[in-house]
Amino acid sequence: MADKTATTVKPLADRVVIKALEETEQMRGGLFIPDTAKEKPQQGEIVAVGPGRYEDGKLVPMSLKAGDKVLYGKYSGTEVTVSNETLLIISEKDVLAVIA
Repeated sequence: MADKTATTVKPLADRVVIKALEETEQMRGGLFIPDTAKEKPQQGEIVAVGPGRYEDGKLVPMSLKAGDKVLYGKYSGTEVTVSNETLLIISEKDVLAVIA
């Protein structure tokens, strides 16, 4: 799953780069819901991971890997735009679960 974005953004320490998974557009009662009124998705796919964090002078490796589909907190991380693509950079501890 080599992604051009993953090679241009390399997170540091225990951070991961996530591409949000778009939910299918829903129409309720025939009304169109504009993008600005939709909630941000809280699940995405990891496109890059950092090397891990140091604890007591030893590197603790990441438990996540590129390609994992994850759930994350609603207000977690920092949004960045790279190559016209919106990505989210968050700490490993802000990932709530891996979707199997």
